[in-house]
Amino acid sequence: MFDELPIARPSTPALDKIDQGVDFSQLSEDELQALPDELRSYLLYSAGQSGGHFGAGLGVVELTIALHRVFDTPRDRIVWDVGHQAYPHKILTGRMQRMNTIRQAGGLAGFPKRSESEYDTFGVGHSSTSISAAMGMALAAARENDPRRVVAVIGDGAITGGMAFEALAHAGDVRPNMLVILNDNQMSIGRNTGGLAKYFAKIWASKTYISMREGGKRALKKIKPAWDLAKRTEEHMKGMVAPGTLFEELGWHYIGPIDGHDLPQLVQTLENMRDLKGPQFLHVLTMKGKGYSPAEADPIGFHAINKLEIKPTLEADEAPPPPPIPTLKKVKYQDVFGQWLCDMAAVDDRLLAITPAMCEGSGMVTYAQQYPERFFDVAIAEQHAVTLAAGMACEGAKPVVAIYSTFLQRAYDQLIHDVAIQKLDVTFAIDRAGLVGQDGPTHHGAFDISYLRCIPNMVIGAPSDENECRQMLYTAYRHAGPAAIRYPRGTGPGSLIEETMTELPIGKAVLVRPGQGVAILNFGALFSEAMKAGEELDATVVDMRWIKPLDEELILELASSHDLLITLEENAVAGGAGSAVAELLCRNDILCPIKHFGIADNFIEHGNQAALREESLISADAIVTYIQNRPLISLKASANDTVVYHAS
Repeated sequence: MFDELPIARPSTPALDKIDQGVDFSQLSEDELQALPDELRSYLLYSAGQSGGHFGAGLGVVELTIALHRVFDTPRDRIVWDVGHQAYPHKILTGRMQRMNTIRQAGGLAGFPKRSESEYDTFGVGHSSTSISAAMGMALAAARENDPRRVVAVIGDGAITGGMAFEALAHAGDVRPNMLVILNDNQMSIGRNTGGLAKYFAKIWASKTYISMREGGKRALKKIKPAWDLAKRTEEHMKGMVAPGTLFEELGWHYIGPIDGHDLPQLVQTLENMRDLKGPQFLHVLTMKGKGYSPAEADPIGFHAINKLEIKPTLEADEAPPPPPIPTLKKVKYQDVFGQWLCDMAAVDDRLLAITPAMCEGSGMVTYAQQYPERFFDVAIAEQHAVTLAAGMACEGAKPVVAIYSTFLQRAYDQLIHDVAIQKLDVTFAIDRAGLVGQDGPTHHGAFDISYLRCIPNMVIGAPSDENECRQMLYTAYRHAGPAAIRYPRGTGPGSLIEETMTELPIGKAVLVRPGQGVAILNFGALFSEAMKAGEELDATVVDMRWIKPLDEELILELASSHDLLITLEENAVAGGAGSAVAELLCRNDILCPIKHFGIADNFIEHGNQAALREESLISADAIVTYIQNRPLISLKASANDTVVYHAS
C-alpha cells in the first residue's frame, strides 16, 4: 500500500524482464506473484513524472497481468474500453521506458492507439465501443477460420452506454466466440449469482410463479408485517440473481463475480474460459485506485493527476525565493457554467439539468447538491440525454444539457430529429470546445461549429471571455428554441464576471478595435490572440459572439471598407464560422479577399493546449506572419480604376 507517489524509480526486477522481452510463461511463480506490486509501484512512479489517468489503471493491474499471461497477445486481441485503464497494458507491452512522455507532444497517447503498438488492437477514447469492436474482430476471425481469441474489457460505467447493450444483444443472437470482462469497480451490479440464480431466474419467468406472485400480493397486502417481509425477501433475491439473469437472458454465459485482485484466481478462471465457444461474460470486482491510499479514499478525485512537482532543496545559507505576486484568480469555464446554472435555477424552477456522466467535469457538483430533484445524470448515454431533454421541453420544462463537444457528436441524430426539427426549447452548454490538450484527437472539440451550423433552427454562440460566457448562457436559455453555447477547456483571460445576468442581442457582434486595411473577425476563446494581432497590424478587431445567426450587416460593412477579412476560430475550417462568412459574401455578390484561420483538415494529436494552438496556426503570430508575407496583386474593379490588395 502506497501513501505517496514514489519520487525515485522503484526496483522492478520481474517487470524489467517483461520490458526486455521475456515471455510471461518464463517468469517463476515468485516473480509472477511479485509482478502486481512492481507494476503498481511503477505506474505510480510514472504517473508522478508525467501526470495523467491512473486511478482506473491501478484497479486493473492484476487483470492486465492475467490477460497477458493467459492469452497469446498480440495475436489474441484485447480491446480496452475508453482506454484510461490501459496504462498497465502499455507498461507490459514494450512502452515502459516511455511512460514519462504520456499525453505529451510526441509522446505516448493517453489511450490505446493502433499506430502506437500492435498490442493496441483498437483506438479508443470514448466509451462503450469495446464489445462492438471485439465482436467485429471475432466474426472476421471466424470467416478466416482463424482460432485467435478476442477479449473486450469494459468498465461498469461504460457498460451503461446504449451501444454496449446493442452489442451484447447482437452477440447473444449471432454467438461469436468472444469474451467480455466487466471491470466492476463501483459494485453497481449485484454480487451474488450461480446455480441458485439461474434456478430462480427460471422460476420468475414462469407463468406459474407470476400467477402465485400476484395472488400472494393480494393476500399479503391485508397483513402488513407479512407483506413487508415478503417484499424485502423478493428484493433481496432479485439483487442476488440480477447480474447473471440479465446477461444469461441476452444469450451470454455469465461467470462471476470474482475478486479482480486475486491473480491466481484470475489466471485460473481465464484459462478455464479461454477456449469456451460462444459469447462468454466474466464479471470481475476491482477497486479503483487499488494500492494507493489517497486514490482508494477518493477514486473520483484521483481519476487523473497532474505531474508531481519536486520542490528544490535549499542550501543552509540560501534564502528562499520571494513569494509570487498575487494576481486575479482565473476561473475555469466549467465553473462559470456551474455558477450560472445554480443562479438560473434559483430564479426559474422550470430549469432541469442533464449530463451524460460528466457531473464533475462540467462543473455541476454544487448544482446537483442544491437541486438533486432537478439534476439528471443519465450515465454514458448521450443519445438518451438529448432526447430526454426534448421530452422535457415538450411539457414546458427548460432543460439544459451539459455535454462535451466531442460527446455531443454521439447524439447527432437526436439533436436534429428530436430537438431541432421540433424547434424545442433546449439549451446546450458545450464544454471542451476546441483543442483540449493531452487527451488528443478523440477529445478535441474541433467539429461542433461545423456540425451544428448546418442544422436549421439552431442558435450558436461562442463567448470570448468568462463574463460573456455567463451572459450568453443566459441569452441562450431565454431564447425560445434550441440554442448552443460553446466554450473551451480551462480558464478564460480573467475578465470580471458580472453577477447580473443580461440578455444579449442574438446575432449582433461587437466592434472592439477599429483599424484599417484588415478586419479580424474572432469567434470565441481566441479573442486575446485576435487583439494581439490587431494591435500589431493596426487592424479592426470584432468579437463576433454569434456563429448563427451572423451579424450580417456588420460583416458586409467591413467587407466594403477593408482590403481583407480574417476569420479566427478554434474549430475545423471546413464548414466552420469562416465558411459562414464566405457564404454570406457569396450570397451578396461581394468580392473581398478572406483568409480563414482555424484547424486544418487533419486530426490534431495530443500535447500542450497552448502549443497545439501555435502548431495549428490559430494564434496572433500566425496572423501577423501571414499578413507580413502575403504578396500584392491587382484586380480591375472597372475600366478606369485599379484596386490593389493582398491575396489570401
